[in-house]
Amino acid sequence: MLYHLFEYLEKNYNLPGAGLFQYISFRSGLAIIISLIISILFGNRIIRSLKKLQVGETVRELGLAGQKEKEGTPTMGGFIIILATLVPCLLLADVTNIYIIVLIITTVLMAAIGFADDYIKVFRKNKDGLAGKFKVVGQVLLGLLVSCTMLMHDDILVRMPLADATLAGYEIMKSFTIEVSRLNAPSEMIEMAYVKTTLTNVPFFRGNAFDYNGLLWFLGDNATKFVWIVFIPIVVFIVTAVSNAANLTDGIDGLATGLSAIIAATLAILAYVSGNSIIADFLDIYYIPYSSEMVIFAACFLGGCIGFLWHNAYPAKVFMGDTGSLTIGGIIAVMAIFLRKEFLLPILCGVFFLETLSVILQVSYFKYTRKKYGEGRRIFKMSPIHHHFQKLGMHESRLVTRFWIIGIMLAIVTIITLKVR
Repeated sequence: MLYHLFEYLEKNYNLPGAGLFQYISFRSGLAIIISLIISILFGNRIIRSLKKLQVGETVRELGLAGQKEKEGTPTMGGFIIILATLVPCLLLADVTNIYIIVLIITTVLMAAIGFADDYIKVFRKNKDGLAGKFKVVGQVLLGLLVSCTMLMHDDILVRMPLADATLAGYEIMKSFTIEVSRLNAPSEMIEMAYVKTTLTNVPFFRGNAFDYNGLLWFLGDNATKFVWIVFIPIVVFIVTAVSNAANLTDGIDGLATGLSAIIAATLAILAYVSGNSIIADFLDIYYIPYSSEMVIFAACFLGGCIGFLWHNAYPAKVFMGDTGSLTIGGIIAVMAIFLRKEFLLPILCGVFFLETLSVILQVSYFKYTRKKYGEGRRIFKMSPIHHHFQKLGMHESRLVTRFWIIGIMLAIVTIITLKVR
């Protein structure tokens, strides 16, 4: 709202300073500050309200050190992250931007699913929470929304050389000539085009790019028409997998929150370079028009996560619950897909991936050995894997810090892949 207000004031009244709101760097910095203020100050009020409502965590006996001390700690604190993300986003972002619209819908939809799950657990006293099929339905709907928007909306484009677009048979929306300056290469005039395509970045592939059309190679020239057959299921799978992975990772104080902050900062960088035509040309990566607005959303999300960490760091005063964990997973997945970096998620969200893999391996091996030997055996002392390290005697604050360090390393590797061909 402020973005549109100051845009109007600058155009019609030439108000001094109004032009600042046209700069992504200014708005993103302001977004982080507002988000932090909201999450830190209003967070205390939300926590007090949750305590009055007796929205406390019910802890199962798992034999973990300090576990019983967490009994009764307010849950559903994910509302703090959601509030701190949406309010500054509505104030500072261009709310007519298609990427921002879908990200707001993502936040609200996943928050609603998470809230329903937490509500059933806390107020209905049903430890199983919302039935898994209803969660999956919500995640599938989100995946359908994101994939169909990418396939059909006219503003979701990629800029690439006209010759490459013509050769690949892409739908060309607009063509023009620009001067391109690339890293370690002289400037040159190149015919460019905005195209509708399902191109995405894949590290270590030739050209660092992959088109989903390639999965339908046997259809020849008709692959582009039927690309939705593979694109939609893959997007749905990614959204479902990442949101559930974030949910599994949220098991000890500050772990999922801190990792999400690191991921949010990385996504902000990726959005900035992909949405800036000069930097994109310099790095020789695809320029994605209108995607720079996602820097604002990522900044709001980053501020919300850091602000929530103020309350959630060990010893936690509040837990995010599924209200928060499903939401942060959905936001991360959708942003990565929009930035065409979804195949970087196993690297960027490496800790989330490890947590999920540990559960899959543990359950699969237990079932296999029970069927073969009549007695279930385990790979880890407990899963997800953070509980395995707790069982080994590692204090959760030390464990969380080390996982954060791993998360930072993986974020750096993710950014480096921009230039890995």
